Amino acid sequence: MAMATRRALHFVFKVGNRFQTACFFRDVLGMKILRHEEFEEGCKAACNGPYDGKWSKTMVGFGPEDDHFVAELTYNYGIGHYRLGNDFMGITLASSQAVSNARKLEWPLSEVTEGVFETEAPGGYKFYLQNRSPPQSDPVLKVTLAVSDLQKSLNYWSNLLGMKIYEKDEEKQRALLGYADNQCKLELQGIKGTVDHAAAFGRIAFSCPQKELPDLEDLMKSENQKILTPLVSLDTPGKATVQVVILADPDGHEICFVGDEAFRELSKMDPEGNRLLDDAMMADKSDEWFARQNKSKASG
Repeated sequence: MAMATRRALHFVFKVGNRFQTACFFRDVLGMKILRHEEFEEGCKAACNGPYDGKWSKTMVGFGPEDDHFVAELTYNYGIGHYRLGNDFMGITLASSQAVSNARKLEWPLSEVTEGVFETEAPGGYKFYLQNRSPPQSDPVLKVTLAVSDLQKSLNYWSNLLGMKIYEKDEEKQRALLGYADNQCKLELQGIKGTVDHAAAFGRIAFSCPQKELPDLEDLMKSENQKILTPLVSLDTPGKATVQVVILADPDGHEICFVGDEAFRELSKMDPEGNRLLDDAMMADKSDEWFARQNKSKASG
């Protein structure tokens, strides 16, 4: 049975160039900066990847996090590039506005099927833009992840995590799942061979009532599934503390479950978000420093 109280929240991208990335999400896709947060040291749940240093998190989306699926852009100071794997296959959104923005800004677009354009965010992350008005309040329709064994993955996401299967196509080795009709869906696409997460690997986040988190962790233990970070509290300076459990599916895709009540507090839209991001980008002289030293930034 689908868990009506669970919500698809966001996908985490590691970004090497905040300026170009902000341009893509703000000016091409037409998303808003919902909040921006700076951290002095790595996250206890490795939200920024396996890095210990200073990092930032920027949430971008078409509307408030309460009812929109958004992107979390994590930037590790001093790391300019992450090697891409084959794990993340794209985000699909319906927005004729984004298509016309891309054309106006001469952002590369290629039509893959009639009315659907493929484009790339800086870093090589694929986005599929449907040239039509959104069918629902949130233009973000689905996140597509690669899987090596569709049946095994369906068992995990549907039977263990309680997602409803909306579509399943054995021949094309794909399935569409979700927690509710009006939420962003998760598409699993079977591939030949193994799923390679490389260094750019992301993470998909969902919320559930906080009281379900210990049960979820117990269920995964009893099923011998991977728990990357057992139940832990995460602090954000000046904002609500949230509880999370980080899991990994059979292919190693990272999954964050966060307590819904505190997350709604934490994720309130910050009218200063845009300014905070712009200020942080202005203050970040790392590109200039590396150029002066005749060095290039590290790869993740």
